[in-house]
Amino acid sequence: MDGKDSGVYIATPLSRLNASDGMATPRAQEEYEKFYQTLGGKPVHQRLATHWARLIELLYAAERWVELATDPEITSDNFRTIPTEKPTEGVGIVEAPRGTLTHHYWTDERGIATRVNLIVGTTNNYAAIQMSTNKAARNLIKGGNVNEALLNMVEMAFRAYDPCFGCATHTLPGKMPLEVIIRNANGEPIRELKQNL
Repeated sequence: MDGKDSGVYIATPLSRLNASDGMATPRAQEEYEKFYQTLGGKPVHQRLATHWARLIELLYAAERWVELATDPEITSDNFRTIPTEKPTEGVGIVEAPRGTLTHHYWTDERGIATRVNLIVGTTNNYAAIQMSTNKAARNLIKGGNVNEALLNMVEMAFRAYDPCFGCATHTLPGKMPLEVIIRNANGEPIRELKQNL
């Protein structure tokens, strides 16, 4: 199920670091080099390393922000280009801490959005999230014995992909809903646990 021939891909900070040749700012580059030295070189596949990769990208963003804030073009009079035509369709793709975000919009003759298609980081990573949580649950839960600590460890499996899943599901901090169904070898449910549902 897992592996390079599975057809499953991930779009995360770890993916981007693995595909890059380095970082464009000095401190982020130092951390990038330390990351690969510590974890044995490219590519890194340990899913929890995604958090470290995310921090390297955030360091880059902070350094880049300082560069942009001191760029004279940012404060020039040319800060907005007024459209001369009414767009009918537009696509934007941005890399974010949760993964790659793709926004696709269609508009009518007044410029009002009539159709929207969003593919967010979580959507890109659904298959990998499922495989990671499945693997974590199978390795941690034995004989149907489960407790809150084990549930938290299973939750860590998808937090590597999406640390702000609570935001995506509009839940309060620390109150993300979680449902776990323990099944026997025949796939029959033997126990169900719910948290914050």
